[in-house]
Amino acid sequence: MEDLSLVSMGESCLEDDFKSPRRRTPLSEVQLEEIAPRCNATGPPLLSRIKKKIRCSGSTARSQLVKFIPILGWLPHYRVKEWLVGDIISGISVGTVQLPQGLAWGLLAGVPPVFGLYSSFYPVFIYSLFGTSKHLSIGTFAVMSVMVATVTESLAPNENFLLPGNDSVIDIVARDQARVEAASALSLLIGIFQIALGLMRFGFVSMYLSDPLIRGYTTAAAFHVTMSQLKSILGVEISQKSQPLSLIQAFVTLCAKTPQTNIGSLVTGIIAMIVLFTVKLLNENYHSKIRFIIPIELITLIVATGISYGVNLNEKFGMEVVGDIPVGIKAPVVPNISLFRHMIGNAFALAVVVYAFNISLAKMFAIKYGYNVDSNQELMAIGICHTVGSFFQCFSVATAMARCLVLESTGGNSQVSGFISSLMILVIILKAGELFETLPKTILGAIVIVNLKGIFMQFSDVPGLWRANKTDLLVWIVTFLATILLNMDMGLAVSVAFSLATVIARTQLPHYSILGQISNTEIYRDVELYGQVTEVPGVKIFQSSCTLYFANADLYADALKKMCGVDLDKLIKMKKKAIKKHRRIQEKAKKQRKSGAKGEIENELKAISPELAAATRAEDKSLINVSEETAPDYWGPHKCPFHSLILDLSTASFLDTVSVKVLRNIIRDFQEIDVKVYLVGCHASVVKQLELGQFFNNTIAKDQLFSSIHDAISYIFRNLDQSITIVNGGDVVDLS
Repeated sequence: MEDLSLVSMGESCLEDDFKSPRRRTPLSEVQLEEIAPRCNATGPPLLSRIKKKIRCSGSTARSQLVKFIPILGWLPHYRVKEWLVGDIISGISVGTVQLPQGLAWGLLAGVPPVFGLYSSFYPVFIYSLFGTSKHLSIGTFAVMSVMVATVTESLAPNENFLLPGNDSVIDIVARDQARVEAASALSLLIGIFQIALGLMRFGFVSMYLSDPLIRGYTTAAAFHVTMSQLKSILGVEISQKSQPLSLIQAFVTLCAKTPQTNIGSLVTGIIAMIVLFTVKLLNENYHSKIRFIIPIELITLIVATGISYGVNLNEKFGMEVVGDIPVGIKAPVVPNISLFRHMIGNAFALAVVVYAFNISLAKMFAIKYGYNVDSNQELMAIGICHTVGSFFQCFSVATAMARCLVLESTGGNSQVSGFISSLMILVIILKAGELFETLPKTILGAIVIVNLKGIFMQFSDVPGLWRANKTDLLVWIVTFLATILLNMDMGLAVSVAFSLATVIARTQLPHYSILGQISNTEIYRDVELYGQVTEVPGVKIFQSSCTLYFANADLYADALKKMCGVDLDKLIKMKKKAIKKHRRIQEKAKKQRKSGAKGEIENELKAISPELAAATRAEDKSLINVSEETAPDYWGPHKCPFHSLILDLSTASFLDTVSVKVLRNIIRDFQEIDVKVYLVGCHASVVKQLELGQFFNNTIAKDQLFSSIHDAISYIFRNLDQSITIVNGGDVVDLS
């Protein structure tokens, strides 16, 4: 019972202490370190840490293997009865979407459609082994395909494959083979970049691609994709180059070739787009009633292929068809690495963009369903997909929101659905691919354009960003325009640079404020933004909304002087002038006192200070000798209106050498006019940086650092032996 009562009394004391925090003595940084000293241990030596890292026991090896190949971890715990049916249904559903998209996106990438099927099989299967997300659907993606096309068509343009002696006939087989080589080499280089970044634990690199940047980029990319497919809809041939203003040039060329439009291709494409768009709207709006997704792309492929075969659209109307689709799996081929030097910039841009798409969707579904994804393992997984796929002549792949939503809505629970969809594509490659040889290319173009509807809907971001954050809106617009006017890799580089520039600009234009106390609390807020807030008499509390570093340190000092309402340089100059004048008067007083003539000096002293004049009459040398510390007492109306300055550094996450120097200069300048400066809210790392920067010396002591603003104010007035009471709105606040 006694123990319980003691515990109860202890809890009561603590509770009272929190209820009445002003009763405790304010503690400076020096006093806090005496009570709870900081640990200066640097940990084990570097060699010991390295040995610990590379030491490999059986359990460590198993955990690393499971981490690298996640299927070894989740497959033994797979819930067959609960998950298998849903995974099979979702795998088949995604497979039916993968088939038409693989054919269409292959054509979009500038390679024969069958390579789109390869890219819908190998990477999907590999991701199921190495990926950590349960709901990502890896495969061909329109934006990636058009970026691949800019590389393949620039390295293997039509002009290089004209038949000798006939400038109008293109050697299509040789051209396609060259483009496949370029696409697979690009895929290998992308995979190398991604695996290297994953090994270096650079999974955080996607954070530099903000959501407005990605959405603005993909919206602009949709225009590049649409332009590349309009040629299939119109049945004309245009080349799309990878250079600034290439989209504008392609549009002008397309308009010039409009009279050559193939009417059969145009009519077929328009009918297909109307059907696709209508059924997709039904799928979106009536999914809860029809309880299944109509595979309209697959149905359109089958119907169009049947009509084309029966009517012979190729010969009767001159409509271009898919052509030969080889059946079976091809032997692996080593990519042509000599092409790397032509595609390094594009490869790195694609490596980062693909990862950004994947990790953003992976995290979205992980949060929704309560599981974890490893960002670095995701980078490794997609890198392995690209690397292995390149040996089977696959081009760049990514996840797509539409396929992910199909996977989720049809009951997908794990990566098993990816196995199912890849096996479905494998059956098509082995047996059924040749059935689609008579498929008109205009159908694939229609599928591409209709599937961009969701991306074009991102224009609705603009009014929302205008209301929420105009800086993010500016990033969206600049990204969109840069990607439209420049090629896609240069547009991405400009967009990232501009996005980072906005971050720097925001740190250089923070919100500076003078704080006051909310009555009857220990809370301090901006006096301009909050009502019922009063400045503490004789104390200025200054706060910046962002960290302090070399780019904004001088701006911080200028804003401080301006918002404190004092001309610091003028006051320092006046003080030095007053000290010089006092010393001159002292010398003159001594000489006149020796000569016995006191009248002239007494009149001069009366104008400055009656007390000094009286001291001269009384020959009180202790009062006549005016020091630098007492000189400001004779400034009159020019004296600084406050005696203490508090700098709130709670927003500073770090300090560099420039900011330490600026803080030292601020304290020195204010001490020149007898204003004591205190730093509050410094994190432990900031205190350590101040120590390493030799910030503390004979004039700046560590007892000028406090944990909170209220501690500093309490210390100031206790040190001044004053009790300050603020009356504000009827509330009385005692700071003593």
